[in-house]
Amino acid sequence: MTYTYMMQGTCAKAVRFDVENGVVTRCEFAGGCAGNTQGVARLSIGRKPEELIPLLKGIQCHGGTSCPDQFARALEKVVVK
Repeated sequence: MTYTYMMQGTCAKAVRFDVENGVVTRCEFAGGCAGNTQGVARLSIGRKPEELIPLLKGIQCHGGTSCPDQFARALEKVVVK
């Protein structure tokens, strides 16, 4: 299933990702620092949201959040119930 999460407080505007059979199969950030967001996206592929959330949640960049932190929040809202 494909999800889109509008990010707040980051350079990236949104993150789009797919979760199939409990695993992230695609992740793309719209905007943000290309190297960092591509790195987070590639490292996320093949992992379970439950594994990613504690790794990414709480990472700070600007204003108390970051692209990885926002992705963790997206995973919490739409995947982990």
